[in-house]
Amino acid sequence: MVDNNQTTKTISLKQYGINASKVKYQLTSDQLHEETLAKGQGKEANSGALAVNTGEFTGRSPQDRFIVKDEITEDRVWWGNINIPFESDKFDALYDRVTEYLNNKEVYARDSYACADLDYKLNIRVVNEYPWSNMFAYNMFLRPTEDELAGFEPDWLIVNAPGFMADPERDGTRQHNFAILNFTKKIALIGGTGYTGEIKKGIFSALNFVLPVFQNTLPMHCSANVGDDGDTAIFFGLSGTGKTTLSADPSRKLIGDDEHGWTAENTVFNFEGGCYAKAINLSEENEPDIYRAIKKGAILENIVMDDNGEVDFKDISITQNTRVSYPIYHIDNIQEPSIGHNPKNIFFLTADAFGVLPPISKLTPGQAAYHFISGYTAKVAGTEAGITEPVPSFSACFGAPFMPLHPTKYAEMLSKKMQEAGVHVWLVNTGWTGGPYGVGSRMKLKYTRAMITAAMDGSLEEANKDNYHIHSVFGVQQPRVCPNVPTEVLSPRQTWKNDEGYYKTAHKLASSFKENFKKFEEFANEEIMAGAPLLG
Repeated sequence: MVDNNQTTKTISLKQYGINASKVKYQLTSDQLHEETLAKGQGKEANSGALAVNTGEFTGRSPQDRFIVKDEITEDRVWWGNINIPFESDKFDALYDRVTEYLNNKEVYARDSYACADLDYKLNIRVVNEYPWSNMFAYNMFLRPTEDELAGFEPDWLIVNAPGFMADPERDGTRQHNFAILNFTKKIALIGGTGYTGEIKKGIFSALNFVLPVFQNTLPMHCSANVGDDGDTAIFFGLSGTGKTTLSADPSRKLIGDDEHGWTAENTVFNFEGGCYAKAINLSEENEPDIYRAIKKGAILENIVMDDNGEVDFKDISITQNTRVSYPIYHIDNIQEPSIGHNPKNIFFLTADAFGVLPPISKLTPGQAAYHFISGYTAKVAGTEAGITEPVPSFSACFGAPFMPLHPTKYAEMLSKKMQEAGVHVWLVNTGWTGGPYGVGSRMKLKYTRAMITAAMDGSLEEANKDNYHIHSVFGVQQPRVCPNVPTEVLSPRQTWKNDEGYYKTAHKLASSFKENFKKFEEFANEEIMAGAPLLG
């Protein structure tokens, strides 16, 4: 437990209006682990990892994410139900209320930074009400050296107060929780929610505005790894599609699992210093790197474990969004620093619960832009209240909740970079085969890994050359053969053994694509529109 007499560093936060009774600055991961246990805010699993419950919120709350509308953002941000405007004076008043709430409390402060490429380095000061939230910041942001801490000047401030509850009528929020970005003051203000993902996604959203607008760099919601030949692979995908799992490849070095930038110099760099992986159904057999990363220094969120500290990763009685965060050095095979060069392959991952998309297909530049803007996956029964059958889910750029600019801005940057780098773009269905959810089965991970490996080493292209099958509904190039994958797996229609049912479902999904894309059509050029499904 914590030695109350231990010497800890401290700093003043008075310049931020925070007059805390005690500021515990730059505590180690071990110290924060012990502080959490001592305060009764967490328990230790038998792996040594810290297990916490984030309370009312076990995931992000997109409708409670706001951006202050001011001179910097007014004419640049794509305002709507994703980027919700917040008044400057309301922000100032709410900020003062949060800092008043933190006054006379013990708080935890940490200096860190984002962006492994130091040309894009963003210094961050984090102030947390809870020790485990500060430990999450240690895990997820990059960790400065002692020399870098000397004279540290933050570019952005994160103030995180889960115990503060807003008054919507007084504060201008929708309900008692909120996550607000202020680009003029460079503050991320978070309250009323203990979900740690709001901390990292706040900075991700900030970089998604700053990098393309001011530094000609494409921010991406993706994972990335690099091979022995120096070739970088990029994996886009929404939660649950395998982004973290598939990038943790024992034969390749991990650059990062979630947030990256692609520079004008054609390098790819990690924003973060850690990983934030889904823990649902986690097993050492299927995801050995992630499983073994769960040790002292990792934080398990909202999992269920017994009195002996044994975690049941299949138990989703608290939430399906069980998570684990850990510093990237918990993974053995990592790229140091977290920078890659020479991007050669891009994979768009989708968990198609309708079971109609091929397990892997090659995309033209127009199709790549179309599918990037669409950002398709599917929700299945049990993921949200009221969902009893598969529902199409579209999130522009595979990360709409974090994208302040119009999606076509990011798509144009991606298209340009793809063409300049000469990359291959693949659509990978990690979802269902042999029928939709409830009828078919989830694509075997070993087959998905084999297809991705074949795409990266060139054997998939070599085996098919000009002999790809053009999918009659989606128009994508479907390989007929793939090393180490049964031929029948490659054709979703054949796995169904019901042509009428397959095409009926495929047309239904294609129609959903086209309906979703209507809001982007006026901004899309002819090449992008040619990437749409052929039927629907």
